Amino acid sequence: MKKIVCIYILGAVAFGSCKSINKLAAKDNSASKKPKQTNQSADINFLESFSVTPGGTRSVIAESSPVVKTYKPTYNTANKNFNIETASSLQFKYAMMLDMPVEDLDNIALLKELDYWWGTKYCMGGSTESCIDCSAFTHNVLLDVYSTNIPRTAAQQYDSSIHIETSELQQGDLVFFQTTSRKEISHVGVYIGNNKFAHASVSNGVMISDLDDAYWKPKYRGAGRVRK
Repeated sequence: MKKIVCIYILGAVAFGSCKSINKLAAKDNSASKKPKQTNQSADINFLESFSVTPGGTRSVIAESSPVVKTYKPTYNTANKNFNIETASSLQFKYAMMLDMPVEDLDNIALLKELDYWWGTKYCMGGSTESCIDCSAFTHNVLLDVYSTNIPRTAAQQYDSSIHIETSELQQGDLVFFQTTSRKEISHVGVYIGNNKFAHASVSNGVMISDLDDAYWKPKYRGAGRVRK
């Protein structure tokens, strides 16, 4: 077998260049080639309609805006003590989904909470792992991660929060929307970073969306801070 391979290579050298051999090798390996995995942020690109299947059989889509934006961290902007070698798989996972530096996702409790609820289907009035609505989701996140108890409905959460400018949004703040013909707030999510928020959507359950998404942008009504 080795003789045959040697003869084949010698023949290739005689009738073609090294470049042609490299092309042939690349062609032969293309069918079995797996996507490259890397920890370098330069190789990480946010994918539109990025699909994630977190354990079990849940599978939902994280929306993304077609608008190209430059990420500007709003918190933890100088974490000089961060060692990327100690970063968890959750940090890398959500760094890719949010198109954020891994070092800016240092709230492991929040990431675990998102992963716990991720893909849970939506149902009005729901508050369990079987199904949950938007305000129950934000209520659980604020209670579990920040030990802050907030009202149950989206409208109540809006009224009880300190209203802030969108430019002041920090991880853990709430974002509010008006999705019905009524004037009151009807939808709420938790801001994660880089213009992205986690929420329980009617169509896809618990997921991540972009504030500039074509559906959410015109329905956005403001942000609020309720954490102590």
